[in-house]
Amino acid sequence: MHVRDRLLAPREPARAREGAWAAVAAAFIILVPVVDSFLPADIHLAHALVLPVALAAVFLGPRRATLTAGLAVLALVVAGVERMTLLTESVLVQLGSLALLSVLLVLVSCVLERRRHELAGLRRVSEAVLRPLPQRAGPVSIASAYRAADFGTPVGGDLYAVARTADSTRLLIGDVRGKGLGSIADSELVLGAFRAAAHRQSPLPELVASLEGSVRWGLNERWETPAHTDAAERFVTAAIIEIPDDEPSVHVVSCGHLPPLLFHEGAVTSLDAANPAPPLGLGALADSGYGPTTFPFAAGDRLLLYTDGVTEARDDKGAFYPLLERAAAWTGHRPGPLVQALTSDLRAHAPAGLDDDMALIALQRDEPRTAGVREDLTVSR
Repeated sequence: MHVRDRLLAPREPARAREGAWAAVAAAFIILVPVVDSFLPADIHLAHALVLPVALAAVFLGPRRATLTAGLAVLALVVAGVERMTLLTESVLVQLGSLALLSVLLVLVSCVLERRRHELAGLRRVSEAVLRPLPQRAGPVSIASAYRAADFGTPVGGDLYAVARTADSTRLLIGDVRGKGLGSIADSELVLGAFRAAAHRQSPLPELVASLEGSVRWGLNERWETPAHTDAAERFVTAAIIEIPDDEPSVHVVSCGHLPPLLFHEGAVTSLDAANPAPPLGLGALADSGYGPTTFPFAAGDRLLLYTDGVTEARDDKGAFYPLLERAAAWTGHRPGPLVQALTSDLRAHAPAGLDDDMALIALQRDEPRTAGVREDLTVSR
């Protein structure tokens, strides 16, 4: 189960909404002159004609806003002719004001339309780069949640992915230095390297070493340019885990990332790697390679992987979100309800919103008799 807003809204509801707003604007333009004809000569509703133009500018786009503005001006002219006040100073001022405001609103509509096109492009990119995680990979049930720091954008600097090998499930969760739109390219680089290597049968240390080499090369290529000279400051914290199908264990390699939480028999513990490595992109600082740490992970156990957008969320007093403390209340939750409970509690803790990208994955090893058919494809978000 994946908790997120749909990235591409269905076209039918959008068209229905546009039709409803167009009907409201048209009704308003017709109604104002009709009502105005029953009012005393010194009372006019011409100023109200700017409202349908504003509605069209926000909801219907610049073309329909221009058409609505023309109809509004025409309605004002008709009302002036009907009352024989068209050439009076008052009506001429109203006409000039309506025309000026309409031009400004159409310009605003053009800006909004451009922004909508940009967001649509970002959504298409996010669908290609950050694909939704599956509900199951081998014997593992999965739920996830994602939120970018930049409002209105579906992609940020946090990332995660899952891949199947012949006899295990491999997962990646990471956090690119920086946040929001500026980190999308680096996220794409890491995910591409993981997808290319994770499905192979190579041992986990070799997988992480390959990931480190690809990320370091990619960051140097991207950031060592005349315009960008801070490649040494670019890195990605990551946790790479492997869950064998036939062993009650999980292997964890931490590259400067926050430790997963293990839910086992009503208790929650932090799985701290024995030999954590530097973040991806800084592998030259690693002294002892990428040795995994193995922890018990039996049927019915759950894992929670997360980024610092969760643990660094602050309440109105500046206190960080106490994840380990709150997680103790959800030891009986399966992955889907666990993610829902955590995200709801996080919103309550930080009602003003999160300052950083946020990603989390909840996993559960199911009983062998309930495990689904093996999935031999790589998926990611």
